[in-house]
Amino acid sequence: MLDREPLLRFSHYLTGRVCCLLDVADEIERNLDQAFADRECMQGGPLMRAETLMWLWLLGAYEVVRTMCQARGCFSQRLQSDLIRLKKELGAVRMPAAKMEKAGKKEPVTSNRSPAGLAPATRDLLVNDPDSRPDVYARALIASFDAVFFAIKKEDVLGDHEGSYFVATHPLQRSLARRR
Repeated sequence: MLDREPLLRFSHYLTGRVCCLLDVADEIERNLDQAFADRECMQGGPLMRAETLMWLWLLGAYEVVRTMCQARGCFSQRLQSDLIRLKKELGAVRMPAAKMEKAGKKEPVTSNRSPAGLAPATRDLLVNDPDSRPDVYARALIASFDAVFFAIKKEDVLGDHEGSYFVATHPLQRSLARRR
């Protein structure tokens, strides 16, 4: 079972959340395909559903990745690097979407804007702060998440979530971890 679902070793709960995120991502992409199916007439309902789900997906994806980054000792160096990169990528979009602030700054993202920009040619949504570059699209962000999570192997998961708290808080464990 761990060969098929290696994250189970870290957390059954988190593995379930990742499966939820994968399902939601599939629904986002189906709605985008439907919204832009007719090049002459965009379908508003599926587009609104995709944008709404993308906002929720982004919040959940960021929290899953943040949790895993916090428990860095539970993962291989390769996976840690991938998670840190993904957290930065998600964070650059999450901050403007969730906190209505520019990423890394105490500056507001203007409220008189569309929640997401449209990219009909690629049947996609622009999901980052419209004033920042480079542009970030929903499908690319989902693909980055998928690439990290589908690449996780059994040997990438070194410990469980609960154990990461013990290592981080117990003085003897901290000193042993530093010696490794």
